[in-house]
Amino acid sequence: MADPSPSDPSASDARPVIRLLALREEPLDVTEVLEAVSDPRAGAVDVFVGAVRDHDNAQGVTGLDYSAHPSAVDRLREVAEGIVAEHDVLALAGVHRTGSLAIGDLAVVCAVATAHRGEAFAATEAFIDRLKESVPIWKHQRFTDGTDEWVGTP
Repeated sequence: MADPSPSDPSASDARPVIRLLALREEPLDVTEVLEAVSDPRAGAVDVFVGAVRDHDNAQGVTGLDYSAHPSAVDRLREVAEGIVAEHDVLALAGVHRTGSLAIGDLAVVCAVATAHRGEAFAATEAFIDRLKESVPIWKHQRFTDGTDEWVGTP
């Protein structure tokens, strides 16, 4: 029997399911994350993009800084592996910023490719929620009144 062709729906993608995980000081690129989860078997790709907003709890925000523990990438991989184990994910990617960010900058981009939209929505929501809950990345917000606040620190 001949090997299945790349356009054959029964052909499996030889790439790993977890395609891109990173923490970066450079601006994030949504296209890079989308390309990472591109898969001919996918009928759905769901993307979450988190941006720095100009307010938090009725306080004006001027900017923020993200810092990460040295174990953050390892913890991000554990979270990604959990999502892949629990959902029918074909491809997953996630990138989070560190360093100083201005209003409107992208802070995090996560994408999941699955065969169907419901599973893509569920997996992406679980991925970003668990990332925020358990990956040691801390946010230092600066407010318009000159005060500041650390978020996500123990």
